[in-house]
Amino acid sequence: MTISRLDADNRQALAQALANDEWVIACLCAQWCGSCREYEIAFAQLAERHPQHHFVWIDIEDQADVVGDFDVDNFPTLLIQRGATVTFFGSMEPEIRLAERIFMTHRQKSDEELQADAISNEQHRAWQRDYELGKRLSDALNGAAR
Repeated sequence: MTISRLDADNRQALAQALANDEWVIACLCAQWCGSCREYEIAFAQLAERHPQHHFVWIDIEDQADVVGDFDVDNFPTLLIQRGATVTFFGSMEPEIRLAERIFMTHRQKSDEELQADAISNEQHRAWQRDYELGKRLSDALNGAAR
């Protein structure tokens, strides 16, 4: 699977992947950001190495109704999530090997370890509360249906 760009047409599919307890690796960027445009190439290569997972490119301006109040300080910012559990949220150096290492470390953890990590400290609890993409997508989809 290659990366997909989050848009109105694929929000439901991404929400379904999260509902099915699948891994989603999302890169939050902006079209105007030169570093993001360069990073997207490496992010696509990472997706090609892990085709069984969902890699999503999210433009924070185009998808403001989903990620509008996410605390994105720098680009790129990664959100790694399995099902409803956010395992990582943070800005990264634009070095794809670091992103892959973080993802692979989380992917190797058991369900119990992921759940324990999710509540292990205030930062991780905040990730669950503030950045859980499935809930954000559901809210945006339900808002669009009204």
